[in-house]
Amino acid sequence: PSPRLLSMDGREIRMQRLLGDGRAVIIAIDHGLFDGPIAGMQDLPATAAKINPAVDAVLLAPGMLRHCAAVFARPKRPLAVVRLNWNTVYCFGYGYTGAKSVYSFSPEDALREGMDIALVSLTLQTGEEQRDAANVEVFSRLTNACHALGIPVIGEYFPTAHAQLGPEDLHRNVLVGARIVAELGADAIKTFHTIGFREVAAGCPVPVFGLGAEKLPTPRDALRLAQREIEDGAGGVVFGRNAIQVSDPFAFQAALCDVVKRGTPADDALHKHQLN
Repeated sequence: PSPRLLSMDGREIRMQRLLGDGRAVIIAIDHGLFDGPIAGMQDLPATAAKINPAVDAVLLAPGMLRHCAAVFARPKRPLAVVRLNWNTVYCFGYGYTGAKSVYSFSPEDALREGMDIALVSLTLQTGEEQRDAANVEVFSRLTNACHALGIPVIGEYFPTAHAQLGPEDLHRNVLVGARIVAELGADAIKTFHTIGFREVAAGCPVPVFGLGAEKLPTPRDALRLAQREIEDGAGGVVFGRNAIQVSDPFAFQAALCDVVKRGTPADDALHKHQLN
């Protein structure tokens, strides 16, 4: 091993594994933590079995690690990214108006379950000063605890009522929020692809991953979104519904890896993997 590798701690080694090809592809299957069973994810172990081993990581809830252990036991296995806090901002059908984050799973317990990397979310501009401060406290406590264990943290910045924000307002919110997440110690960031995403990526000293957000009509639309995110400076993507709720998740994820990791044009990847 090189002297540099010998000097790296666990946190750096995990991040190097995640970004080994330069950009990361993460498949999110943690939706049940907020939505319950949804299409394509009713049986989560069966969903996990359809994940292509070419992807770098799988995002899931802590209680599902043991049920989906098989995907992480392969010789070429993805990393397990585990969501550690619960935030009402994702409960779209509950009628909540704020975004309250709570400490829901300890890093120590998640590490024992098999976590490689943590995901901690942050929402600001909730309209309540105390709520914003409390959310920062949850984010900081979890991030510091993970770092003490050598676990890197992907900080997810998710704006309040994002669907009601216009493109300019969404961009301004994400631009500020993503930088705050980096300032609080995140090793990477997951957030929305905005109309000024290049500015978001340039304003953060860590990789910024573009999320897939709502389900798009076709695989072509999803691959073109991934291509735009990479062209705008993303360090990778985090796709959930768009990578799972398709007729051939395995083939779509292979195409997604081509677009993100190798810079293959979306339409070429679509044709190569025979996706409609």
